[in-house]
Amino acid sequence: MLRMFAAVLASTALLAAPAQASQVISIDVGGEPTSIAVNPATGLAYVSDPSTGAITVIDSRSATVSAIIPIGGTPAGIAVDSTTNRVYVANPANGTVAVVDGGNNVVVSTISAGDGAASVGVDEAANKVYAGSRTTGAVSVIDGVSATQLTQVPGRVKSLAGIAVDSGRKLVSFASPTTDGVEVFDAVTNTFIASVPVGSKPVGVAVHRASGTIYVANSGIHHMSLVDSNSKSERKTILLRSEASSVAVHEGSNTIYTNGGPNGIVKLDGLSGALAGELPLGINPGDIAVDQKTKWVYVSDPLHGRVSLIKDF
Repeated sequence: MLRMFAAVLASTALLAAPAQASQVISIDVGGEPTSIAVNPATGLAYVSDPSTGAITVIDSRSATVSAIIPIGGTPAGIAVDSTTNRVYVANPANGTVAVVDGGNNVVVSTISAGDGAASVGVDEAANKVYAGSRTTGAVSVIDGVSATQLTQVPGRVKSLAGIAVDSGRKLVSFASPTTDGVEVFDAVTNTFIASVPVGSKPVGVAVHRASGTIYVANSGIHHMSLVDSNSKSERKTILLRSEASSVAVHEGSNTIYTNGGPNGIVKLDGLSGALAGELPLGINPGDIAVDQKTKWVYVSDPLHGRVSLIKDF
């Protein structure tokens, strides 16, 4: 049955609209670019680089590096508040979250977030920031106005990886690679309220806020898990061509992008879960982010020090 499903999925990919090479712009950033976040209000993308301890700023209008922001330590997860134009950078080596002013590219504050704070997400409606620890599983809740830690909630699992914030439902979802699950955090009570079993070694997670569907990239198996926010259960799995470590959602079109393709990325129809296209890049992609305004997709390439800017895919 599994082989039959794989064959059907493969034939679907061949029927998908082919991507054109002209859609892909390769931007040399140097170092080992990892996590990416995009501010749709400014068209700027922010890329963390643990090898240099800096953040690279990419201007999508010119497809060039417009600034380098020294952070120190080993910057990891990154998130943007497009309302306040602030960029939040998790730094697991220092146990902090750096706050960058997107207007002048200056670090305006450094907030204690606990040992191993590596993933970070923003609730723009509440102006709160959440940081998950990859070494203790704890969650730090940060006030975006005062740039101070409000509380730190002890972890109930050993490690938290990717993060997805659903501001409407007041839920924060974390991937837990050590337990093969998704840990759901209630942003009102600041407590963990559910643990959802998914695939092997989940590390990437994203949410389609309109439907409440949580998409989970499982790095240890060739399928993506779809979790229902309401029932707190795995609703469906989608077979991919390879393991995936990152996933991004375009809210307006309900299009899902993941690096679970053969040396490239694939996109999925969020409504049906069907494979809608694939784009070979000749690399094993790193992180994926999508501009909610333009629908342009960013893909990091840590091995070659590049970021791909993909238009109209």
